[in-house]
Amino acid sequence: MVEVRWEHEFFSFNHTTRFRVCYIHIMKYEASIISVRAQQWLRLAMLRGVGPMLGRRLVAEFGGIEHLWAMGSAGLKTIDGVGPKLVATFEQSRKAACDPVLSACEEKEISLICPDDDVWPEMLNGIDDSPLVLFVRGDVLALNATAKLAVVGARRASREGQVITRRWSRYLSDQGVTIVSGMDYGIDAAAHGGALEGMSPTIAVLGCGLTALSEEQQAQVAAISRQGCVVSEFLPEITARPEYFPRRNRIIAGLAEATLVMEADVRSGSLITARQALEYGRELFAVPGSVLAGNHDGCHQLIRDGATLAAKPTQLLQHMGWQGAAQAAHPHRKTYLPANALEANVMSALRLNSMHLDTLCETCGLTLPELSPILLALELQGVIERLPGSRYLLSVELPEI
Repeated sequence: MVEVRWEHEFFSFNHTTRFRVCYIHIMKYEASIISVRAQQWLRLAMLRGVGPMLGRRLVAEFGGIEHLWAMGSAGLKTIDGVGPKLVATFEQSRKAACDPVLSACEEKEISLICPDDDVWPEMLNGIDDSPLVLFVRGDVLALNATAKLAVVGARRASREGQVITRRWSRYLSDQGVTIVSGMDYGIDAAAHGGALEGMSPTIAVLGCGLTALSEEQQAQVAAISRQGCVVSEFLPEITARPEYFPRRNRIIAGLAEATLVMEADVRSGSLITARQALEYGRELFAVPGSVLAGNHDGCHQLIRDGATLAAKPTQLLQHMGWQGAAQAAHPHRKTYLPANALEANVMSALRLNSMHLDTLCETCGLTLPELSPILLALELQGVIERLPGSRYLLSVELPEI
């Protein structure tokens, strides 16, 4: 058993189960093979003052990246809005400036892809501010998986939110859904962790370069790369900065057909991802929570503004038409047959949401002395989990009781 830790959150998987991944590698994209056009796009991306929107506009104006560099600065001067500073920067650009980046990619087994490559994510086509290049660790083919869901939320998520996120992500992964997230604390970590326990790829999008990582982050990248990929638009050595995370979030929203906000207050950065998903014409889902705590206020705001309420992962699958995306067995899932009607009653009450001890007593029609030994027996068997604040959560996937 290998365990990859990041503070109190971890991804855990068994090497013997990796052959259960439900997608098939038809071809292996070699990191060392970087197309000529990808190198030309990289050279454009490295120009100071050229962002994704301007870069794409220039390529469109010249009819292709190869024509842009063939025309040179003389051609640039004919483009409206291109000033002398950009022309000067273009004139000073040298192809050799890309060599250190290309060497780092080869050394670290990082793929470099561009919009002209066959493996470029189709979901990013048609987005004006999509990146000019992507650096990728792992299986590039995962970027074009048929059903991709962005799962986002608070960095300081509640224990309940993390448990539910991990459970939903594992279930959705087993149904053939590729989970996309940002490899951050909280909801992101739970999403990737659950996906790694499932059958489908997972994709992490970084707000820094692929070599500018701590040891813990490097271990996470290694784990995800074995069952999916990790991507970034930043040069490999670029360290994380606060202003880079909105740029990361737009890629998360762009890669996926839908975005699911699991837990977020009104100040959460995940709301940026949600807004960008709507701007890109993607489906948006939000999980409701208690009105007594503020950790779901952002989700409630999204639902008021038109996001689809998601109380179960099956609802999301039905809405997206993803039922039957994978007909996979679940040998790793724990099942539990209630020993009696009282246990069945308790598990039925906890099927959809966590519940406070007092509410559970009232729902089940039991006194605290009657309920306590039932909860203890179920907790010892791993059927339920006790959360902070005397709340309980079902820990197994159960058939209809």
